[in-house]
Amino acid sequence: MTFTDTIKQTITQLGADLVGIADADPLRALKTDPPDLLQPYTRAVAIALRVPNDVFETIQEQPTPIYATAYQASNRILDEIALKAANHLQHSGYRALPVPAAQILDRQNWYGAISHKAVARLAGLGWQGKNLLLITPEYGSRVRLVTLLTDAPLAVDAPIENLCGKCRLCVDACPVDAIHNVNTDSHYSSREEAIDLQRCAEKVTVEFAGLPHIGAPMCGICIKVCPFGRRIRRVEEA
Repeated sequence: MTFTDTIKQTITQLGADLVGIADADPLRALKTDPPDLLQPYTRAVAIALRVPNDVFETIQEQPTPIYATAYQASNRILDEIALKAANHLQHSGYRALPVPAAQILDRQNWYGAISHKAVARLAGLGWQGKNLLLITPEYGSRVRLVTLLTDAPLAVDAPIENLCGKCRLCVDACPVDAIHNVNTDSHYSSREEAIDLQRCAEKVTVEFAGLPHIGAPMCGICIKVCPFGRRIRRVEEA
């Protein structure tokens, strides 16, 4: 087993459902906070945790307290996984920085320290869907993401093909018609190419975040309808 395989296995044993490795060089074109965040690192480890299917079945026209709790719990678990994995890499003699799963540093433009979705796409976990979210073949967008930066010499994974095709279920389901139904072979030149970010942000930050027992910007409607997320993989099929 290679060192890369060992690290991936360790992260999976900590509770992750998907793990991929991205080369940090292409990521340097991203907006990061601080701007030199990636400077010491050569690799970005993308880690995904699946949110259970039945959580999304509680969503009808708005997020529910059950979804909100699962969303927030998933972020906490991911932060713990990334922290433990960072310590494991450090014990192996390498630098490692866990980047928080859901920390928004710029609430006017909705940026965190780095785009976990961009890292995960480059790490081969999924593609950038029409809803601007990462879509994984296994779980659709029913995942939460975290990033671990490191200088460990890990073998990188390759991006995978966009499989959205002509599907427009997320487009039709969006409660504010924010999704433009534009596809991409790799990634969008800007977020606005895919969605009306302002319209989406107003819905989730003003209306949905203000619902009882929600308290944070979230929606989940476009995630629920994605056909990749609705598939159930049984253990005996693996």
